Amino acid sequence: MAVFKETASGADNARPERAKVLALARAHEIDAVLVTELSRWGRSTQDLVQTLDDLHGWKVSVLAQTGLSFDLSTASGKLMRTIMADLAEFERDFVRDQVESGLAAARARGVKLGRKHGQRPSDKKARRVLTMHKEGRSYRLVGRNIGLSKNTVMEIVKREVVQPA
Repeated sequence: MAVFKETASGADNARPERAKVLALARAHEIDAVLVTELSRWGRSTQDLVQTLDDLHGWKVSVLAQTGLSFDLSTASGKLMRTIMADLAEFERDFVRDQVESGLAAARARGVKLGRKHGQRPSDKKARRVLTMHKEGRSYRLVGRNIGLSKNTVMEIVKREVVQPA
């Protein structure tokens, strides 16, 4: 028995933990997959239907902790699979719409979104970055000496040029 905890978004196709589970299933190394909710296994109708069909073809059962189970070899099981897939996609789209609506309402009220000046972790190193940059060192060299990426160094310098502190 192994436990895989996926932290990537359900809408994201690059989900490494799920890919590991599917590889084990494809290799016939597991008999069942237990998920917290089917809506977390696949968030689009097409994806959920496809992966459930793949698992069924590999003789791997899918069980949801919510107690929902169905047999994909029956017509009613296939119907349930499709209904659950549609509900999962609806949930994802609904949540996205709610978030977008909330952000739009906040912007309309004048709320400034994102980090404020001085709240970035790299801001603590900004003075050293700017000093080294003014001495003529490259972004890459400054980043290597301070422990930041070249792109972060470049962003710090760019912020300073746009808005002097």
